[in-house]
Amino acid sequence: MFWTRLMSSIILVVLALLTILTGGYLLATVLLFLALTAFYELMKACKLSGEKGKPNGLEIIGSVGIVVYYLLMTFSGERIYLFLMLIVILVAFMFLYVFSFPKYHAEQIMCVFFCVAYAPVMLSFIYLVRDLPYGIYTVWMIFISSWICDTCAYVVGMLIGKHKLAPVLSPKKSIEGAIGGIAGSALVGALYAYFIVEPAISEQKITWIFVLISAVGAVISQVGDLAASAIKRNHEIKDYGKLIPGHGGVMDRFDSVIFTAPMIYFLALLLIHG
Repeated sequence: MFWTRLMSSIILVVLALLTILTGGYLLATVLLFLALTAFYELMKACKLSGEKGKPNGLEIIGSVGIVVYYLLMTFSGERIYLFLMLIVILVAFMFLYVFSFPKYHAEQIMCVFFCVAYAPVMLSFIYLVRDLPYGIYTVWMIFISSWICDTCAYVVGMLIGKHKLAPVLSPKKSIEGAIGGIAGSALVGALYAYFIVEPAISEQKITWIFVLISAVGAVISQVGDLAASAIKRNHEIKDYGKLIPGHGGVMDRFDSVIFTAPMIYFLALLLIHG
């Protein structure tokens, strides 16, 4: 299992480098694939999928809505349309709810909208960060704040972890590990900013800004990790899927990235481009 996870992680890093450095249509296409996969994983976990592999009305509206959302994100410079598309998706779900009543319950409509907003929409912020001025540098803060944090938290927790962070939800996670993850992310963010970003953007001193962004992002990423675990516990599943060998599904591997991406986007707007 260890070697399978390691090889999958290496492949993921290589693919992430290729996709994000290229950006544009390639990045949007890959993110759309991840978004749709995560949507179906959540729908299956929440027992909202159609029977016998046949998509139901909820899945069709959700899938079409996600595709249109990503098309607007890619080809329209007006970000307000993305907010409008979310409203359209919600209204479409309500149309289905009303005109097929009582086929679906209110709880199912609320849950399926959550499945659209949680992973697909929040993952889109990776593209939005990459699309910002200097986004080719800022976008890596998403992964420093999530994957680096996860690695550092694991190592520190294994070495000195004694106090449980969330004993019922995730007994193996410790407060010491969480602090180590935040410190590790801040350190890597500082090194990345000082040695790579500042020489490329000489007109702005941003090392301490990147330290702040990576530290805050690390806190959010750990909440995202625990939130995805809580959903699995509620629905009594081990993994969301089997797409990534040794890791599970998209939701299993990108749970912290999903939370971190929007936070990095708004922090970048506020602290770098504000």
